[in-house]
Amino acid sequence: MNARIPVLESTQLLTDVSRSWDDDIVHRLHEYVEVPAKSPSFDPQWAQHGWLHRVLHAAADWVRAQQVPGLQLEIIELPGRTPVLFFEVPATRAASEGSQQTVLMYGHLDKQPEFNGWRSDLGPWTPKYQDGLLYGRGAADDGYAVYASVAAIQALQRQQVPHPRIVGLIETGEESGSPDLIPYIDALRVRMGDVGLVMCLDSGAGNYDQLWLTTSLRGLASGVLKVEILTEGVHSGDASGLVPSSFRIMRQVLDRLEDSRNGHLLPASFHCEVPQERVAQARAAAAILGEEVYRRFPWAHHDCGGSTLVALPTTTDPLEALLKRTWQPTLSVTGAEGFPSLQDAGNVLRPYTAFKLSLRLPPLVDAAAAVAELKTLLEDNAPYQANVTFHAEGAASGWNAPATAPWFEQALNQASLAHFGAPVGHIGQGGTIPLMNLLSQGFPAAQMMVCGVLGPKSNAHGPNEFLHVPYARRLTAAVAQVIAQMP
Repeated sequence: MNARIPVLESTQLLTDVSRSWDDDIVHRLHEYVEVPAKSPSFDPQWAQHGWLHRVLHAAADWVRAQQVPGLQLEIIELPGRTPVLFFEVPATRAASEGSQQTVLMYGHLDKQPEFNGWRSDLGPWTPKYQDGLLYGRGAADDGYAVYASVAAIQALQRQQVPHPRIVGLIETGEESGSPDLIPYIDALRVRMGDVGLVMCLDSGAGNYDQLWLTTSLRGLASGVLKVEILTEGVHSGDASGLVPSSFRIMRQVLDRLEDSRNGHLLPASFHCEVPQERVAQARAAAAILGEEVYRRFPWAHHDCGGSTLVALPTTTDPLEALLKRTWQPTLSVTGAEGFPSLQDAGNVLRPYTAFKLSLRLPPLVDAAAAVAELKTLLEDNAPYQANVTFHAEGAASGWNAPATAPWFEQALNQASLAHFGAPVGHIGQGGTIPLMNLLSQGFPAAQMMVCGVLGPKSNAHGPNEFLHVPYARRLTAAVAQVIAQMP
């Protein structure tokens, strides 16, 4: 007589993961927030400072302490690379027809830099838990991932629900563009096995009311554009009008790239056609989210003649707003050099202006080709023969999710209904996760569960970043339920 296979009890599943979060994980994330484990791009002396090693070893110690049956864990550090945490959990169910597919769970522990503008009672390295929100840098993006992953596995094992083989890869260079990831994937490919499902817990959510599956990610091209006209600063009264302003030259050069009236990027090769399936999903998401698509941002406001004027987005149409932030290229200037502070700014014509450019690219545009075109576009035929240089700092192509298998779509819906009371939502994200293209190339048959806790006002990378703990609990339960339903 065949032994009865336990059936997953969704209510108990959520109870178990909630207890893990409330009794343990929130405390561990408090400790994690306190560590300024900035990504190597923002801390070139990361190895000497030791913060990345500290958070990685803390996570490893916690995972070992959970005593998950069969779990094997190690910290791997290839020469000259940021370290990773890798764990393996054997399958608890029999393989079908001699094969056993693997679930790969991904996250990262490196962080963005501090930024300014935090509330007076908050700070990037000062955790504060208030009204279900854990404030501080990195917990939501995405230090929680390794803890949630193991909690999900534990919850399945508590109910003795059979699960496939599971491996985890937690890196410490994602916020720098994951430059070390390919070597680690190559080194671990055999141990990863036949990956049939990738779970990347480093994405966002349209709201906190349902499970959201990320269907696309934009690419990224970044670098420093510098315009140099003098070798040193000179009196503006003596030289202005004759010596062209480096800032004005910068404006002319950027006009080759962007129409400043509407933000439209001019090179046709930086655009792509949006697949109809993604348009349909965006329309459905727009119907769910409505004006929240744009209202969720902290818009500036000011008084004008007794009334309050609030800054406006580029569009108030929810569908157009979703497509603009996920399938259209956009330029942002994220840093500047060559400017004194306002307090120290005398009447001096500055010798140079430098901008750090962040160019978000549609999911189907090749980032390397875009960088090459960008360099030529910005540098050639410089106005006034100024020294105009563009130094590329990174390029990562975007990602468009593979077709969703029927079992996967059904599992997502059932998990969302069970733990949120609403069906799964599908949404593109404007950020970049270089890992996803690498994994899609390496495991072309795998389903991709890209999701995360970065919902409205969570403000990853900016001030007052928070982790929405009630959502994280439910997401952890949903992740466990999808794993259990993998065929």
